Amino acid sequence: MVKNLYALKKDFGKRGIFLSFSGPLSQELMVEIGATLKQKMKLEEASKSTVFRVFSMVVENAQNIIYYSAEESHGIIIVGYENKHYFVMSGNMLKNEKVERLRKKLTALQTMDKDELKKHYKVQRKKGPGEGSKGGGLGFIEMARKASRPIEFEFEKIDGNVSFFSVKIVI
Repeated sequence: MVKNLYALKKDFGKRGIFLSFSGPLSQELMVEIGATLKQKMKLEEASKSTVFRVFSMVVENAQNIIYYSAEESHGIIIVGYENKHYFVMSGNMLKNEKVERLRKKLTALQTMDKDELKKHYKVQRKKGPGEGSKGGGLGFIEMARKASRPIEFEFEKIDGNVSFFSVKIVI
């Protein structure tokens, strides 16, 4: 593993990845990651609004992992820069019975333009959180609204109980 670490670092560099974390997430850790992210982006002279949007995407993804991971708050978060855009990716184990509902929700968001997303957000906000939601139920809608292109996602079935859920948001 030690021998391959430099290769991993080079691969991250090729992919534009400048921050990654894999393991158990907590609110306290997100504060530290946020501070590091803000400092890095400030050095790159990113605008305050861009820093805020990237940080809010990291927080939303972390909250999804903390609330919904089938592995008790374990997941991966990656932040990078490619093609003149920042991106945030995250992944975590998800119980298979939740996959189709989430797939349907994300597929619908992919087809909406900015006006439709704004209307959908308002409707969902009035409805309140859905069944089984531990948050406000607006996270993915908010991410789709702030993204510069549709959310990318994938589910990789691991076994009869869980799948690995991956998502990418480009800002």
